[in-house]
Amino acid sequence: MYPARLDDRGRLKLPASFQQYFGALTEKKLFVTSLDRRIAQIYPISTWRENEKFFESYNENPEAVQDVWFNANDLGADAEPDSQGRLTFHPDLRRDLDMDNTQLHLYAYRGRVQVLTDALYQEKRQRAQRSATENVTLLERAGLK
Repeated sequence: MYPARLDDRGRLKLPASFQQYFGALTEKKLFVTSLDRRIAQIYPISTWRENEKFFESYNENPEAVQDVWFNANDLGADAEPDSQGRLTFHPDLRRDLDMDNTQLHLYAYRGRVQVLTDALYQEKRQRAQRSATENVTLLERAGLK
């Protein structure tokens, strides 16, 4: 988990480990969005293209696809880190997720970077804390080492 903040121009300074990861990719372009209008995601463009193919082929719940696709495109934008490792977030994304002037928390998850506001981080932290022992026991029984 990495702490972060948007600067006055809506740019996020990526931690060095994320800069190295994104810098090692063939394509430097990223897609910054939110699928649920609560958590922002930073996707390598190749991973985002895989998601687009998924959206095109997933037929079990077309309404869910339409809603998530809408959110992603309504709040999303292509971005590329600048020479100092800063990434610009779209103004609509910042406004809808209330990201300006607040502490943010970044972590890698399933091939993307999740960006949580402090309020959402605290909410998730409390939830994870309440069920920590039971969850670890459950996952260890399933094979977690």
